[in-house]
Amino acid sequence: MNNSMLLMPTWAILTIVLVVVVAMLVAMLILVPFNVWFRALASGAHVSMLRLIGMKMRKVDYKLLVDTYIVSQKAGLNIPIVELETHLMAGGDIIKVVDALIASHSAKLDLTLELAKAIDLSGKDVVEAVKSSVVPKVIKTNWIEAVAKNGIQVKAVAQVTIKTKLDRQIGTADTDTILARVGEGIVTAIGQASTHNEIMSNPSIISKTILAEHLDKNTAYEILSIDICDVDIGNNIGAKLKIEDAESKKKIAQAAAEERKAQAVALEQEMKAKTQEMKALVLASEREVHMAMAAAMKNGKFSAMDYYKLQNLTADTKMRNSISGEKEDKSGGKPEER
Repeated sequence: MNNSMLLMPTWAILTIVLVVVVAMLVAMLILVPFNVWFRALASGAHVSMLRLIGMKMRKVDYKLLVDTYIVSQKAGLNIPIVELETHLMAGGDIIKVVDALIASHSAKLDLTLELAKAIDLSGKDVVEAVKSSVVPKVIKTNWIEAVAKNGIQVKAVAQVTIKTKLDRQIGTADTDTILARVGEGIVTAIGQASTHNEIMSNPSIISKTILAEHLDKNTAYEILSIDICDVDIGNNIGAKLKIEDAESKKKIAQAAAEERKAQAVALEQEMKAKTQEMKALVLASEREVHMAMAAAMKNGKFSAMDYYKLQNLTADTKMRNSISGEKEDKSGGKPEER
């Protein structure tokens, strides 16, 4: 084989070498992004061709990665490009991480690359965290309603000035927790007041009560101040509750009265039924009397004259009763004594 190669003409060997060189150049043009490599080289942030080829093979956004790496090097941050690539592949935002590190470096904050990456991967805006750690931000509660001891409702709005603590960004509560705790503190402070006038005349009572509770514990922020920016009086809850209690007692009394009325009506109907029963017994007794009289007349023990005398006596009794009743009605009192 070597002998055959030696027997080949010189032009053939040159042709083969030229083809190999051209193939290597074509492969490099395809695999190596020369424009990106040259931009990094010209910016003083050298990236090897093999690393660029590896990024391309791993389907990493090498253009974004190299541009961010150039920015970090220009800002004087000694960040290895491997760290940026790893964070990008983990789903992080390398632009925000580098911007946050640049801002913290300018503000002389103690923010490391690992902490910046962790904050970014936790879902928080690391750039906003750095900014709010330098310049405190203000959050505001909604109207918080509570009732003083005298039953008057008081409404208040609080303005909370907070400062981000970078070392407490991972695994801690956010601003929603602070607002909830401040709202709870407002309710407690108003509820402890004897009258609503105490709060209206000195709203700082609420601020002092809340600040004493250390509401920023286990949160990502430090509370610098709590200011009550608006206070208003609401409804008279105490009076409203008394009215509702009175209405409830009134309904209970009405229900009891209706029950007694129903019992009285039932008793009246029962008495009417007993009256009818007594009348029936009287009629039955009268029937027995008439039957006895008939039997006595039949047996000759009671004559017709005796029957007429009895009827006259009965009629005389009825007449006397009727006369006695008329006199009682006319005089409006007892019958006249004779």
